Amino acid sequence: MMASTFMASRADPLRLVIFDCDGVLVDSERVANRVTAEVISRHGLPLTAEEAERRFIGLNLEAMVPLVEAELGRPLPTDWVADVTARLVDTLGRESTPIPHVIPALHAITAMGLPWRVASNSSHAEMAAKFRCIGITDLVTGRIHSYTDVPRGKPAPDLFLAAAAAEAIPPANCVVIEDSVTGVRAAVAAGMPCLGYAPHGHNQSLADAGAILFHSMADLPDLIAAAPKATP
Repeated sequence: MMASTFMASRADPLRLVIFDCDGVLVDSERVANRVTAEVISRHGLPLTAEEAERRFIGLNLEAMVPLVEAELGRPLPTDWVADVTARLVDTLGRESTPIPHVIPALHAITAMGLPWRVASNSSHAEMAAKFRCIGITDLVTGRIHSYTDVPRGKPAPDLFLAAAAAEAIPPANCVVIEDSVTGVRAAVAAGMPCLGYAPHGHNQSLADAGAILFHSMADLPDLIAAAPKATP
């Protein structure tokens, strides 16, 4: 199904858009994968940035700990998460860039009068650094949910449900914008339709997880506008 057809045929009026952060708003995953691989390699498990992406995409740092420890065969230092977070905040605060066309898309959705929020497996400190670097701090202030705010990060539904609860909007009246299988699974678990951002063409993994694909953030405002809205 085409994303435009999917949005136009929604049975439930759209009242809230929920964005993932990394890979959806901020082009930070390449940088984050590099930093994560460097830190893990220093602890004795050699990884490239590409391997880090393949193994850990969509996971928060706490969720990564048991996976890395299983590979190492020993515990990581107790301050490992704090150390990686500090390194990510420093680097992402200097090297993050916006996903093409996403900032105009955010302004367009805001102009529609449609609420939107951000729900991410990143920490608040990481997101603050990224948003400051790409110049949208004022735009996202008051809209941000981190995995540290809820009992479980993605692929559990907690983050997306928290975002919906913050606006007092039922899950069926939301749409999630995601780019990872982990995030799509979280949206499905939350009972929310999901648009899967696939900028490089068809992404079968996202589709198999339950997302309806689209390929450019330039198209997102029209997709959102096509969805039926609640009557005032």
